[in-house]
Amino acid sequence: MAASASASTVSGLAGASLASRPAFSTSFARGSRVSARNPLMTRNLERNGRITCMTFPRDWLRRDLSIIGYGLIGWMGPSSVPAINGNSLTGLFFSSIGEELAHFPTPPPVTSQFWLWLVTWHLGLFIVLTFGQIGFKGRTEDYFEK
Repeated sequence: MAASASASTVSGLAGASLASRPAFSTSFARGSRVSARNPLMTRNLERNGRITCMTFPRDWLRRDLSIIGYGLIGWMGPSSVPAINGNSLTGLFFSSIGEELAHFPTPPPVTSQFWLWLVTWHLGLFIVLTFGQIGFKGRTEDYFEK
């Protein structure tokens, strides 16, 4: 009895009935057999052992270091205008850095004005850099109509 039980094949809950069926079949296209493939194992997408996409551009960032320089200069101008009680945002930020460095081993407290000036100054810088990237690259690649 034990010998006959070990001789029978058990493959999952459906038994051997699924073994003869194709990997994927549909009633939409009768008679056609579609096999599911792993897209990561496709040979035509491999290049030097790396998997790449042929339609995605390699230089998707299209970085240009001049935009960082122009963006920094473009942000330093408006942030240096004395608009906050006769002080500029850049001046307040840099003076708060000096105040916090005066007691260097201890970090700035949460209630320090340093955090407000840090977040505001950098948020403005990143906004200017983002719009600079969009505008500069958009103009050089003719995204905007004339």
